[in-house]
Amino acid sequence: MRLSDKCLKNAKSTDKSVKLFDGGGLYLEVMPSGGKLWRLKFRYAGKEKRLSLGAYPLISLKEARERRDDAKKLLDKNVDPSLAKQENKMQMLSDATRTFKVVAIEWHEKTKYKWSKKNSESILRRIETHLFPRIGHLPIRSITPQILYKTLIAIENGGIYETTKRMKQYASQIFRYAVINGNVEKDVSVDIVGFLKQPKVKHHAALDIEEIPEFLAKLNKNEARLFKQTRLAIELMLLTFVRTSELLEARWDEFDIEKRIWLIPAERMKMRRPHTVPLSNQVLSILNQLKKDELSILYILPSPQGLNKPMSENAILYALYRMGYKGKATGHGFRALAMTAIKEKLGYRHEVVDRQLAHAHRNSVDAAYDRAQFLDDRKKMMQDWADYIDSMVFK
Repeated sequence: MRLSDKCLKNAKSTDKSVKLFDGGGLYLEVMPSGGKLWRLKFRYAGKEKRLSLGAYPLISLKEARERRDDAKKLLDKNVDPSLAKQENKMQMLSDATRTFKVVAIEWHEKTKYKWSKKNSESILRRIETHLFPRIGHLPIRSITPQILYKTLIAIENGGIYETTKRMKQYASQIFRYAVINGNVEKDVSVDIVGFLKQPKVKHHAALDIEEIPEFLAKLNKNEARLFKQTRLAIELMLLTFVRTSELLEARWDEFDIEKRIWLIPAERMKMRRPHTVPLSNQVLSILNQLKKDELSILYILPSPQGLNKPMSENAILYALYRMGYKGKATGHGFRALAMTAIKEKLGYRHEVVDRQLAHAHRNSVDAAYDRAQFLDDRKKMMQDWADYIDSMVFK
């Protein structure tokens, strides 16, 4: 006889547990203490087993029957309901501990080798600032496209569109890492494509090649009263067109004067690959001046505040400001200047200049070709570029 709500409410406890059966293996066990527990009796792999379905009246008769039917469906699929319940409990515990913050930090730790130390620290700091306060505490499995979208919109509403774009990119990488680790089923950021404002592309301020004679004249005249070391740093930026951090953190042991090359180690490069910079006669002359000054045995351009620290990245930018080039030139802008001028004025192929700028190789064939042939072309190009700059001083 099937149970009813009235029967369940009126069931009284005795000195021994009492079982009230409903059918299909479902029964209510009334404990001597007065507690009423739903249980399911079933057979799996030839053995009789029991499954707890919850306590009455928290779990109603209707809900108990639904849970019984769900267990029966698992049995039809040859799945043990009791094992499935344990696995589900373990998954819930895992979800509670695998928060977005935990997974993000784990992702960062496993992928930070891709970036320089400085970039790696910057990425984690930005994620901590913009994502962790909003979704860091949430189990990553619980984060829906809607939750991530609201998070990104909150960042976007602050007017920092480039940061919003970056946060979406980092979130995507974190979710893809979570996918391969079984923490989530999909990267929820893919559903947000096209719904965020695109940041305006901002190019670094760069001089035109026709402005170089005047710029060099100002640099040599030095009415801005720049330190000698700062002036030489600007000259090296113009002649080598490496990234600002790559120059200012340069160490003496990276230079092979006899072979006329500067080998920047992978950990200091944006693309995490070692980069070779051929040294022109003019660059060698500047290095010789810096060496004679003996300011530091570690850095070629040490900080005035401490010779065991590199010059600040802002040193070049502020020097350009003092020269009257605020908004007109940046250290990074010398890279754009070199790319355009070397192709247009000296006639070098784009691939040669591009490799010297240490841009990413499209594929492994490009990388091999770079090592096999372009280095010779780059050696000649760097000397031609330095000679071309010299020629402009006397215009």
